[in-house]
Amino acid sequence: MSKRAIILAGGLGTRLRPFTLTIPKPLVPIGARPVLDIVIQQLAAAGFEHITLAISSHTRLIRAFFGSGEDWNVKIDYSFEDRPLSTMGPLRLIPDLPENFLVMNGDILTDLAFGEFHRRHADAGRLFTIASHRRQQTIDYGVLHTQQGMLVGFEEKPSVPFEVSMGVYMLNRRAVSFIPKGVSFGFDDMMRLLIAENEPVCVETHVGYWKDIGRPDDYESAVADDEAMPKRFF
Repeated sequence: MSKRAIILAGGLGTRLRPFTLTIPKPLVPIGARPVLDIVIQQLAAAGFEHITLAISSHTRLIRAFFGSGEDWNVKIDYSFEDRPLSTMGPLRLIPDLPENFLVMNGDILTDLAFGEFHRRHADAGRLFTIASHRRQQTIDYGVLHTQQGMLVGFEEKPSVPFEVSMGVYMLNRRAVSFIPKGVSFGFDDMMRLLIAENEPVCVETHVGYWKDIGRPDDYESAVADDEAMPKRFF
């Protein structure tokens, strides 16, 4: 089965400044390689033959870096948006989407098995599959539990578990019909709409490595992880 991936690489990277003042966020380095270079190598190794980079005018440096993909032994082409369309909106600009395809942010580092993720989604005939990750958030305060103005419990800096989207998805082509044309339409908009329409959205929890390089803490952590174990992402 031929595999297609759409990488969303048009963001401004405002959370990662000053690193992104001169280069697009997907080109910030992890060791000696841009993060998007690592992602494309992973996808190629997982059997993805065609990768479309959804970019905007300020990220044309990405096209200069990756060209048509010969150095990665994949076909790379580009979809340009002339105004911000958020995370799902750019999919309406791509006319040749296959029956099932992977969509991911261009600033994600993970050891998720992309090929198996694709296979499970396609074999099950799903509409939309989200890769998720469980994290812990420490609350830096003493948390009071009260009833009618009286203290009934206390926790000092508790750690709260939660499950988040990894920014990696599998879509059936039918899901694109829910995306309006020419307007900004994000993952959050898509989820609310699919829930309202009673459309099934599957969630697969990944227990391995995942970092959102758009977050400064995750970026610094990923750089340290790469120094400690350079082959971690392959």
